[in-house]
Amino acid sequence: MALFYAPFIPGLQNFIAEIIKERLDDVIIHKLLDGAVLFETKTNYDKLNFFCFNNIFAVISIMEHTEKHNALEKHIRAFLDGSGGASVKEAEDANQIIANNSKSFNTFRIVISDENKPASIDEKLRVEAEKAICRLSSLKVNRALPDAEFWFLFRREDGLKMQNFSVFMKRLTVRSSWEKTLHKGELPPPLSWILCRLANLVHSDTVLDPFCGYGSIPDAALKHFHIKNFIACDNDREAASYCAARFKKKEGFVLHKGDFSELPFIIKEKKVDVIITDPPWGHYKEINDSDFYKKMFELFCGLLKEGGRAVVLCANDDLFLRAVPVCFELQSSIPILLSGRKAVIFVFRRK
Repeated sequence: MALFYAPFIPGLQNFIAEIIKERLDDVIIHKLLDGAVLFETKTNYDKLNFFCFNNIFAVISIMEHTEKHNALEKHIRAFLDGSGGASVKEAEDANQIIANNSKSFNTFRIVISDENKPASIDEKLRVEAEKAICRLSSLKVNRALPDAEFWFLFRREDGLKMQNFSVFMKRLTVRSSWEKTLHKGELPPPLSWILCRLANLVHSDTVLDPFCGYGSIPDAALKHFHIKNFIACDNDREAASYCAARFKKKEGFVLHKGDFSELPFIIKEKKVDVIITDPPWGHYKEINDSDFYKKMFELFCGLLKEGGRAVVLCANDDLFLRAVPVCFELQSSIPILLSGRKAVIFVFRRK
């Protein structure tokens, strides 16, 4: 059995647990935290195929702590001197995780995280840990642009039996952070996948995103749910142009460069099975029209089939909620934290 640690967008704990149990018959969830899960399975990493996580880590060791003070440094010292109560087999398994790296990997760095924030440790201790990992992995240190990352992370969760703990782990996902690769206001791919999953998409659905931006939602729908008919719209010239180029060779994808209010002249009434969208909600783009959400739902009513679904990411404010018409049944609302801002995923059904 392999132990994995996977962070995700805070607020989605129940959804994540459901997905993991659905995908992995043998899974044991050791910790379901606010924004992270610790789970065990016999399935190898390359066969997990999860799209809802920000990253996935192979856990090397875990330590409990009665207090936060110096917890991370204690964990590093335990790694260096081989203490911590691990059996011989556990120690061998831990060393194997450190040593098992892609042949294309040559360098690594150590990342220190205190409750999801970068932290510092004694420099001498860091160097000793780097030397130990060098010896076990045959990798060289590169603190700027490494091929691999080894993390010492501290978490404190109120209400849990083991409230303070630290994890020593190796990052398995190889990519830049979303903050460095996404456009301003573009949804992280894991969240786009989650919105599509909540919409219960099937490949025969006609799907609409009237505020597609740079195309994160259509990308998830087309790539992972094999949607044959996707209609996208955005009035931002830069975003729409990028989106057009992004899906230029995708069959079944139609983009309207203009305002969402023009869609009824393009789409036949009651043609759409599902609407999945992230409309402006004051985070990256101000809403100047006081009737914006009212007009948005009028569009939804006109284009969405009876029994159709709508998944909308928005702020949980009165302006939005007052605009929801009686023809829409609110099936669920999931509060999340996106880029430090509170938001809600609303799931509706058209009566």
